[in-house]
Amino acid sequence: MASISKHIPLDADADTVWAALRDVGNAHQIFAPVLTDCRLDHDDTRVATFANGLVVHERIVDVDDDARRLAYTVLDGPFTHHHATFVVAAEPDGTSVLTWVSDLLPHDAAPMVEDLMDQGALAVQDALRRGAMLKR
Repeated sequence: MASISKHIPLDADADTVWAALRDVGNAHQIFAPVLTDCRLDHDDTRVATFANGLVVHERIVDVDDDARRLAYTVLDGPFTHHHATFVVAAEPDGTSVLTWVSDLLPHDAAPMVEDLMDQGALAVQDALRRGAMLKR
């Protein structure tokens, strides 16, 4: 199984970042332009559309406000298995770090996922600069 971890420093407090991430039906607002659309299909499932045309259904496994942790799994797409988590941690200086971990199969999908995660990391940082997280 491939496992990819990203630790993304963010120039915003953990509560601001968490408020944006936990709004699972609007992920396209903080991950633009990587995600072009995102909507809840059912209470626990969202449909995410990527700029490269990929559309996936993701089951929201857990939204833990105390731990600032979001877990989800991709139900389709090029995967036989995919599980990911976001954890937002507060830093002493008032900023935060977003840790994003994706575990997936097949291994051959890892380069594509890592590229999307790298693009997503830049998108979240840009969303902060644009003030997209602050408008919530």
